[in-house]
Amino acid sequence: MQNKQFIYPVKLQPGDKVAILSPSAGLPEIFPEVFDLGLQRLREEFGLIPVEYSCTRKMNTSPEARARDIMAAFADPEIKAVICSIGGDDQIKVLKHLNPEVLRAHPKLFLGYSDATNLHIYLWNLGIVSYYGGAIMTQFGRYYAMDEYSVQSLRHALFQGGEVEIRPAPEWSDENYNWGEPEKLRLRVPMFSNPGWKWQNAGRIIEGTLWGGCLEIVDYHLRAHRYLQPLEHYKDCVLFLETSEEMPSAGYVYRVLIGMGERGLLQQFSALLMGRPKAWNFDRQISAEQKDAYNREQEEAILKALQEYHPSMPVVSNMDFGHTDPQFMVPSGGYVRIDGIKKRVFVQY
Repeated sequence: MQNKQFIYPVKLQPGDKVAILSPSAGLPEIFPEVFDLGLQRLREEFGLIPVEYSCTRKMNTSPEARARDIMAAFADPEIKAVICSIGGDDQIKVLKHLNPEVLRAHPKLFLGYSDATNLHIYLWNLGIVSYYGGAIMTQFGRYYAMDEYSVQSLRHALFQGGEVEIRPAPEWSDENYNWGEPEKLRLRVPMFSNPGWKWQNAGRIIEGTLWGGCLEIVDYHLRAHRYLQPLEHYKDCVLFLETSEEMPSAGYVYRVLIGMGERGLLQQFSALLMGRPKAWNFDRQISAEQKDAYNREQEEAILKALQEYHPSMPVVSNMDFGHTDPQFMVPSGGYVRIDGIKKRVFVQY
């Protein structure tokens, strides 16, 4: 196992102040009802005090301005955690404006996913555990009510810590309503029975440190190569990946994994945890049969790449994290134990 020592930031207490930032897209400006609902639930269900910053409710802010918000939040001793409002697509531009020494000196709980993969990778490089999931506008501001599966995972990440067994959610969804129709926030999204996770190359127990995020953003880093560490830093770590609402093709997923394989990066990891693909969006409202085909094609692409570059790698797929709902928080930089014999997964929060 790689020998980097990771710091778990101090857990929260009710009444703590939490920075709510938009380090990617400032969608709270466009959909304030969704954002405000998320803040209300943060206050009422978790007892935390949200603190907004200059870019939180603003679209089209500069990477420099968003970086200043991040630095101010981490440097402020009254702020105990940082949670993203939502994702986006250009957070990688923010990273070069950050001061790593300030972040290293003030490790704090950080939550977000999708484009926030950038900050998770940055914090991983500093040896700080962060939590992949739990954005204000999606998990906290969820239609109808927060999902109890997500709530319990958030409580472990924010308040409780310890080793937790991750189990499949009872039901799931990848569909949603239009945020431009706020009256629909009272409605429950369609939910589907969870068939469970899929296991490949099981049969042994693997322990390691988690690294990964949204596959499309990992692709940014493969191309830029600015924030990737030497290969040996990932030796025996556990890779976690998932794909976004952009619904990338199976061919694209295959090519990204080829890039990781040719770089020698894919072969460093001892196992892969793969989130269930989001296979529905407003501009691609496909049928259940088409969803099944999309998911099957992505799975086949992943297994094809692994067969070529890392054929013995254990894989747990169809997992409940990422862009489908509900989600468990993945501790990036945290400890995971994958029991392929008993088909069980444990993480350290």
